Amino acid sequence: MTKNLRSEKNSDFNLLKRTFVNLRWIALLGQFSAICFVHFFLNFKFNFEFCVFVVFLGSLTNLFLQYVEKNLILNNYNSTIYLAYDIIQLACLLYLTGGITNPFIILLIIPAVFSSTFLNNSSTIFLVVISLTSLGILSFTYYPLPGPESGVHFHAPDYYLLSIPLTVLICLLFLVYFGMKFGNESKKRKEALANIETVMANEHELMSLGGQAAAAAHSLGTPLSTIALIAKELKNEFGKNKKIASDIELLISQSNRCNDILKKLSINPHIEDDFILSEYSFYDHLTEIINSFKNISKKKFILNAEEYENPIKLDHSTEINYGLRNFIGNASKYAKKEVNINLRSDKQITEIKIDDDGDGFPSDIINKLGEPYVRSNLQQDRKPGLGLGAFIGKTLLERNFAIIDFMNAPNKGASVIIKWKNSDLKKI
Repeated sequence: MTKNLRSEKNSDFNLLKRTFVNLRWIALLGQFSAICFVHFFLNFKFNFEFCVFVVFLGSLTNLFLQYVEKNLILNNYNSTIYLAYDIIQLACLLYLTGGITNPFIILLIIPAVFSSTFLNNSSTIFLVVISLTSLGILSFTYYPLPGPESGVHFHAPDYYLLSIPLTVLICLLFLVYFGMKFGNESKKRKEALANIETVMANEHELMSLGGQAAAAAHSLGTPLSTIALIAKELKNEFGKNKKIASDIELLISQSNRCNDILKKLSINPHIEDDFILSEYSFYDHLTEIINSFKNISKKKFILNAEEYENPIKLDHSTEINYGLRNFIGNASKYAKKEVNINLRSDKQITEIKIDDDGDGFPSDIINKLGEPYVRSNLQQDRKPGLGLGAFIGKTLLERNFAIIDFMNAPNKGASVIIKWKNSDLKKI
């Protein structure tokens, strides 16, 4: 178990020390306040000194954590040890103040539930075992619940006392299960979103480099032309001088070479000032994407825009471009021969439908598409995938007001429908 607690494949399994320390101070202050209230205001008799000592030990561990522990982030192993101590410390207090008859017994489940969200599964199981062990001990042995000196004590039937640990057990297992479930999904989504941010950063960097190259080509064209013109004039005037003729020829050839290189770097050499296309329609986006896939894929790409009646111009959007590229890339990956892309719009909506002639979406994951790390168990011969392409495409397009639907076409094959309200497109 210790080995599993120490092994951390994911850096997300940690806690921020400052937050953890503050939460523990709140818990310790609450424990001390409850003890003092019962002893001084209610005048109930119980093991007051021992309870204060238990809280004092908890305070010492928190002072150690706050001032001696140097790391600002507690790793999975250290977090588990401190949470395990918190369970034992609380169990000791409950042992001294009524065991399972103490209404604060429910607090025993908090560290394990906390772990299920922020720490790995091995840590959570370890803390659940400690919680259940403590609960079992407190069910059979404990000091009486504090009460007045008059001798009136809390008594309940055995079946009622049995129901208390059973209730705590059910709450513990229920909350831990859902904490682990949602915690794992949250970690997966966080990891996938981090991948999106990395991809988008790379895309923006490439676009920036492309823009800089185009700007360089645009800006350097005039001075290079001037250099070439002066070099030709020098050749006409001093061409017969053998000492400098070769240097002039070299100058001309190199200026011509620079012009050729800059023309290749230029995105559109025919545009004089607006060398980067500032506004794209969806037809432009799709044409650009399809042309890029035609160079690397043997599949046939068919773009139908006959019903594209209301083209809306957008600023060139990296997110929309990359989102559409992911869905078209997935269609190309699973298509047998061709990918059909239908673009249509009217006064209300703009819709892109991407169809392939492959085997369609597996039935066991079609309702989960758009989630990260989704695998089908039905088609073993299907090309492997983690669902990241659909997740990235769906996330990026939904950020830009799109509505995404996945379905299988009646004539076999997968369909992805991407729809916008025209009023939302104007906000992009």
